[in-house]
Amino acid sequence: MDRKQNREGFSSTLAVFFATLGSAVGLGNIWKFPYLTGQNGGGAFILVYLLCVTLIGMPVMISEFFIGRKARKNAVGAIHGIRPDQPIWKSIGYMGVAASFFIMFFYSAVAGWVYSYVFKAIKGDFGGLSSLSVEEAAKMTADQFGATAGGAFSPMLWQAIVLIVVSAILVAGVKNGIERITKTLMPVLFALIIICDIRALTLPGAREGLSFLFHVDFTKLTAPVILAALGLAFFKLSLGMGTMITYGSYFTNETNLISTSAKVAISDTAVSMLAGISIFPVVFTFGLEPGQGPGLLFNTIPLVFSKIPFGGLLLVAFFVLTGIAATTAMLSLVEVPVAYFTEEKNISRNKAVLLTSAIILLIGIATVHPMSVFGNTVIAGKSFFDLFDFISSNVLLPFGGLLISLLAGHFADISSLRRELSNNDRLNNGNLIGLFLFILKYITPILVLIVFLNSIDIIKL
Repeated sequence: MDRKQNREGFSSTLAVFFATLGSAVGLGNIWKFPYLTGQNGGGAFILVYLLCVTLIGMPVMISEFFIGRKARKNAVGAIHGIRPDQPIWKSIGYMGVAASFFIMFFYSAVAGWVYSYVFKAIKGDFGGLSSLSVEEAAKMTADQFGATAGGAFSPMLWQAIVLIVVSAILVAGVKNGIERITKTLMPVLFALIIICDIRALTLPGAREGLSFLFHVDFTKLTAPVILAALGLAFFKLSLGMGTMITYGSYFTNETNLISTSAKVAISDTAVSMLAGISIFPVVFTFGLEPGQGPGLLFNTIPLVFSKIPFGGLLLVAFFVLTGIAATTAMLSLVEVPVAYFTEEKNISRNKAVLLTSAIILLIGIATVHPMSVFGNTVIAGKSFFDLFDFISSNVLLPFGGLLISLLAGHFADISSLRRELSNNDRLNNGNLIGLFLFILKYITPILVLIVFLNSIDIIKL
């Protein structure tokens, strides 16, 4: 059987856009972007992040699309298909599979927190916030998050529930599972974030929150800030982890790869900014700490909706859609090893989904929760939660992105690359292709290399 001809794929360009955006838009936008912005000085961090997206994120994304669609295979097989004469390049694909696992070990735990908050909102656990003082309401939400993330059993149960949901969707396949979910629910997430923004902008701390978010202080542009921005750009755009290669292999022949990358990057950044706008006015209205960490989302959103008419219903809807955003991102991450096991190891899709989810769950519940077996283990000053995040976001993703940019820009067949980007000369985008190739060859690898070497202490910025 010709696997390449019989593989599933997305049905249309619109489906491609929503599925790819679903991979990029997730907790990285709604959870990670706001708290990293708070930890790294607000507007200065955003500025560096936008530069990373433009000069690094988009070129690597386009390269991954090219590799995936050209080969029509999983991450490992696709890389090998580009340079079959040099098997060493396959290591990029293996790194992508490893990165997807490392991310899922902790990301699925955070998604579990979101799922549990859906349940809390439905039960009405935040119903009394509106009658409390600012200090009392803030303390209540902080206590709720502490109980959610630090429990002895429930966070592990919710992590398992998340993986069951993701597995059920992936078993349904590319069109009936991934495409149907992302195409239906992503637009609704945009609408709910805008509703949250409108209410947040009417709060007393809106001006101060927006000033913190958008004010650029160049004294904040330190090496750690640059490294954090780069790691977040890769994390949020799902780069260097095999997801865009895998999804690219499902693209239609009519998909405009450059246009799709621009639309995804713009939409992804827009969601990040909208999430920041919805959160930081609340932070300053209620006297919270902007850089308090992962709990920022969970400590602020219930406060926002407690002041809105029918806020209880909106709170349920918001966390449902936040859970969906987390789920769509996880679909692309889990699909990377699933496609690898299916195509390279000849395992059936159902068994590949079960095997992948089992590995994630067993390692995740044993390491990332404070009350788990290795929950208090510290390695190089980091808990397993932080260690998985650091290895993936700051090592595997940028290093993988560096190798991908080198492969596409210097070692792939340029004529083949031009044909893919122009859809066999059906698109009149020669100037864009030329600009892309210049950035990919001479700018992207240098920027990624500098920050990567800094992250492993070979050079100091």
